Amino acid sequence: QVQLVESGGGLVQAGGSLRLSCAASGRTFSQYFMGWFRQAPGKEREFVAAVSWSGGNTYYADSVKGRFTISRDNTKNTVYLQMNSLKPEDTAVYYCARGSGTLYYSSRNYDYWGQGTQVTVSS
Repeated sequence: QVQLVESGGGLVQAGGSLRLSCAASGRTFSQYFMGWFRQAPGKEREFVAAVSWSGGNTYYADSVKGRFTISRDNTKNTVYLQMNSLKPEDTAVYYCARGSGTLYYSSRNYDYWGQGTQVTVSS
């Protein structure tokens, strides 16, 4: 059984920064790509960023490109999301997930999900 636990969310002013962490249980963490998704009230869950198993390849939604950075530390079974220049429209619950397919941008290609962490950006 894989467990993913997010942390690092909170309330921040527009233009500020937050760093989210996702700690994973299990010994096969380094064999899977990992992703971050977010869901705002009344909206569908959307792709934010993904990172390959080695950390060598990263992918971003256009809305966060240049502001967010995804990374991972396989020695710590942890994936991170550094969020800079935050905007009110970044307000959402952020989820990390373990990839199980090849389409990193689709939530259907992730098999384990964390419980989410709230990020609120005030204007």
